[in-house]
Amino acid sequence: MALLLHASLRRLVLVASLLAAVVAFADARLNANYYAKSCPQVEKIVQDVVVQKQINSPSTAAGMVRLFFHDCFVEGCDASVLVRSTPFNKAENDADINLSLPGDGFDVIVRAKSALELSCPGVVSCSDIMSLATRNLITMVGGPFYKVRLGRKDGKVSMASHVAGNLPLPSMSISQMANIFESKGFSIAEMVALSGAHTIGFSHCKEFSSRIYNFSRTSTVDPALNPRYAQGLQEACKSLNSNPALSVFNDIMTPNKFDNMYFQNLKRGLGLLASDQGLYADPTTKEYVDLFAANQTEFFNAFAHAMEKLSVLGVKTGRNGEVRRRCDEVN
Repeated sequence: MALLLHASLRRLVLVASLLAAVVAFADARLNANYYAKSCPQVEKIVQDVVVQKQINSPSTAAGMVRLFFHDCFVEGCDASVLVRSTPFNKAENDADINLSLPGDGFDVIVRAKSALELSCPGVVSCSDIMSLATRNLITMVGGPFYKVRLGRKDGKVSMASHVAGNLPLPSMSISQMANIFESKGFSIAEMVALSGAHTIGFSHCKEFSSRIYNFSRTSTVDPALNPRYAQGLQEACKSLNSNPALSVFNDIMTPNKFDNMYFQNLKRGLGLLASDQGLYADPTTKEYVDLFAANQTEFFNAFAHAMEKLSVLGVKTGRNGEVRRRCDEVN
């Protein structure tokens, strides 16, 4: 076990060095003081909105993280997921996988954008607001702090047809998910670390109902599930047919706290989605689950590095983007 953890740590060091190269490239276009003169209050304004929203709606942090991920993995971190459809264009927002995105994340951006337009109109991009709000909310619920470089521009393109194949699905195998992450430049270790965001938030019963009802000819329930947990899920989702919006927490132990309990749960058969539990069943990802379950500091470090890298994925600068007047429509 010690040799396994040592090898994992060596891999994480390599990941960190690769991240440094990515961030160094991003530094040429983005920097933490981008709004120092044009909108010096940007971080305070975003933080004030974030704090108030999270206090009033504790599910906001998880919703914002999911929204940010769905944005960055399609077209890059350019706030294209916020754009609403028009009679002439079906936007990302209306792709099937995005229909269940929680409204709290959208609301944070709208509130922050409105406040910033009063303070410094036409200056701060929606994509920068998303990046700041996501980091702040993660920190607010106990997660790690990481640097957010600013200067992104908002994308001018948002099409539902661009979403398919760019986002992992709960029913995907580990190899299928790994292929998607690899196509975006993320390693297996980074994929597992980012999956740890499921330590907060919830999933709809329809996303895992196949695991608890009529799983196979020989078993009603997925045998990878803890039996008592499976019974609890069946009870929680028993009205699924009449109420498709039913949902349960991803982490039943500490659902509102960002910690490494998600990984500990996987070792106990308490992974909610098939793609979650699969991380512990697959040998290519199991070693990282073991590492992060045993050491929260290692998880936090890996997650912070991966989120910093994610936040500069496919960013648009200069004339490649714009600063939207409204986050839900292209200028």
